[in-house]
Amino acid sequence: MYRNFSTPSIATSQIRDPFDDRAAVNSQISTNSSRSSGYSTARPKHVFKSYRLRGEYSQPWRADKRLKRTRINNIIILAFTFLGLCLLAFLAFDGWRSGRSGDYCLVFQDDFASGLSASSWTREVQLGGFGTGSFDWTTSSAQNAFVDGDGLHIVPTLTTESTDISEDQLFDGYSLNLTRAGGDGSCTSTSLAACAARSNSTTGAVIPPVRSARLSTKGKHKIKYGRVEVVAKMPRGDWLWPAIWMMPEDSHYGAWPASGEIDIAELRGNAPGSTADGGRDTVSGTLHWGPDETLDGYRLTHGAKALRRDDFSTGYHTFGLEWSEGHIAVYLDSRLKQVMYVGFDGDRTMWERGHFAGETINQTRVEDPWEQTGRSNTPFDREFYLILNVAVGSRNGWFSDHEDQKPWIDANNNAAGQFIRAKDEWLPTWGKGYDRGMTVKSVKMWKEGKC
Repeated sequence: MYRNFSTPSIATSQIRDPFDDRAAVNSQISTNSSRSSGYSTARPKHVFKSYRLRGEYSQPWRADKRLKRTRINNIIILAFTFLGLCLLAFLAFDGWRSGRSGDYCLVFQDDFASGLSASSWTREVQLGGFGTGSFDWTTSSAQNAFVDGDGLHIVPTLTTESTDISEDQLFDGYSLNLTRAGGDGSCTSTSLAACAARSNSTTGAVIPPVRSARLSTKGKHKIKYGRVEVVAKMPRGDWLWPAIWMMPEDSHYGAWPASGEIDIAELRGNAPGSTADGGRDTVSGTLHWGPDETLDGYRLTHGAKALRRDDFSTGYHTFGLEWSEGHIAVYLDSRLKQVMYVGFDGDRTMWERGHFAGETINQTRVEDPWEQTGRSNTPFDREFYLILNVAVGSRNGWFSDHEDQKPWIDANNNAAGQFIRAKDEWLPTWGKGYDRGMTVKSVKMWKEGKC
């Protein structure tokens, strides 16, 4: 006959809390144990004893003013933390909103599979350095710009290698005339200084010692707001200056930089780390704007990005531009990897951004060239065209004096002569064959809005 010895034990030894699960479990274990052994093994449970003080007791710390200050400080910290989180959320939303991809219509695309089309590209031929004081003579020669299975190549060559001009003639006694008046008529500039040169050992004037190429879509393909993407590999070599950039179709607001300039990608061909601004491992994007060339506000609208353990001469990269009424962004490979971002504030014009009010040139007060529009993005509210080129050297500070054993001084009128006389130092750094040039695999341009 079954006998339960556990019930009397529980009843006499402890009072079980009906809401205590552990008690229920212990009771079940005790019951099962009793059934198997015939006697009770339950042990008295420890009864919880509260040490809470009952009644009224003095709490002097509550009257301490320091406790109140601590509470106020905690409230202030929590309030600022909350405001900071709100600000971060707003900035994230604003960045997402400004970077949203809208509707775009592809208006120009070239992968150079059919060669270099004259209906899309113009070869700009000049000698004058295009305002930067570069030492190259841009030509229409197939030696300096040509197409093969890899794409478009823009390759600089020594003038003595690609023409009949001797090294002695570079420095003295040679006249180069590209004008239509007595010259070969190849010059695309209307300036005589950009179309003719004469070497003179007394004055230090030399024939441009390097020939290169500069291609543009001026008068053929242009956009006002949209996107541009150029897939390219950059050159290797000291003092090479490759650039992918845009200029206004017309100088509506005045001479440079009043009408603006958009630099999508520029870099120096020198070795990584050789200059303070980086070598061929660092790409930069810049907006140039200002009422006069002496008042260029580019320092306020400039950005750069460097590669780690690599440089831009070893492979292809996408150099991109996103341009709207509200912002201009330059990016590398992806819109998420911004090199430069400039937002146009609704109430602040570029004149105000540059703090140009009160500036004078030759004791004459400078006037706002963009006042008539009232827009915050002027002069970047007109049509711009695309330029691809590889310049060599400069006298505008792009290559800083006294860095990386720079062989010329910008202020020296004989800077080009100093440069070419040091060719045994820099020429070996130039890549072999196409590596000394920029190779462009493809170009795409979209306008903002639906097709």
